[in-house]
Amino acid sequence: MPEAVVADYMVRDVLTITPDMTVSQVREKIISSSFHGFPIAENGYLLGFITAKELLRYIYTPDAKMREVMRRGTLCAVPSMSIDDATRILFRYGLRNLPVVDENRKLVGIISNIDIVRSQIEKSRPGKVMTVKNFMEQQNGLRMRIVNKEIPMDQMLPTQKEVYMDELIGRQYEIKRGLNEPIIVIARRNGYLVVDGHHRIMAAKKLGLTSFKAIVLEPNKFDIKLGLEKTAERWNLRTLDDVKIIEGSKHPLMEAATMLLPDEDAVSINRRLVDNSDSDSDMRF
Repeated sequence: MPEAVVADYMVRDVLTITPDMTVSQVREKIISSSFHGFPIAENGYLLGFITAKELLRYIYTPDAKMREVMRRGTLCAVPSMSIDDATRILFRYGLRNLPVVDENRKLVGIISNIDIVRSQIEKSRPGKVMTVKNFMEQQNGLRMRIVNKEIPMDQMLPTQKEVYMDELIGRQYEIKRGLNEPIIVIARRNGYLVVDGHHRIMAAKKLGLTSFKAIVLEPNKFDIKLGLEKTAERWNLRTLDDVKIIEGSKHPLMEAATMLLPDEDAVSINRRLVDNSDSDSDMRF
């Protein structure tokens, strides 16, 4: 598997400020956004980076321009830099974001801690796939090969009878923000048996997607009925429409994550995700 690089995960549509903007203007831009800072660019060239913390130094000079107060230069990455090296830079210097420049020092993107987390989630998939593959082969006396495909939604065969609405909302947000985490399925004669990723695939369905990326396990024999198939038949699961969406209780992940929050705050968490997903702002900075 080729090594992941910054170009694979960076945000390409970067919001910037200009060196002629005042402290007051930049402050208002940060307040009205979900970002913690902005790259400073002129004619496409990266000049520096200003954070909310640094802006506090100039709270009493609101009319000062960025070119007068900004630090010249900033740490940055190039598109070909490995994700591991970008992670080291972010970690080593305690940064949230790393602007990305081309060979001419023009700003072409930005990579953040969120993007690094996204890359690590995707990186963990091969190990999980091999675990599923080995288990299925041993349990059923099969040999399976692994292929990557885009699978139509109407060919998905669910094996889980219910999903949680709060987790669906979180997964929708992830999909909209580019978390490219494929599901795991097993090829059958009548479609693809979903082994891992029911919340992801149901979230994608609610978003109106007609297909989804999948890691497909293709068995060398199709006449052996798998235990997952028997379970799905017992629960009368034939299509994704047969999966029940639970709205009254929390997914275990959200139950744990919101245990210290008042109920009203916990409920509003996903509401904010929906609002941010529907807006033009990006919560990566």
